[in-house]
Amino acid sequence: MATDHPSTIELAGTAWPIYKLEALAAGLVTCLILAVITGSLQSAVLVAAVVCAARWVLARAGLRRKSTADGRAGRVLATH
Repeated sequence: MATDHPSTIELAGTAWPIYKLEALAAGLVTCLILAVITGSLQSAVLVAAVVCAARWVLARAGLRRKSTADGRAGRVLATH
């Protein structure tokens, strides 16, 4: 099922929402920084996975909330 998001970037013929790319970048940067600081790849990967997943889920929830609010406003205006 293809979903058209308002802000996407096409990679290899597939439209990627920007929030997904931001989440992956945040996870990668977090992993690299923690690996250098702590010297432990295991903890760096686990924390980076949490950061990536949290960014992904929160951005998706915000996008869903925004689209729901926009949909309600459109219906209210259309009925009056």
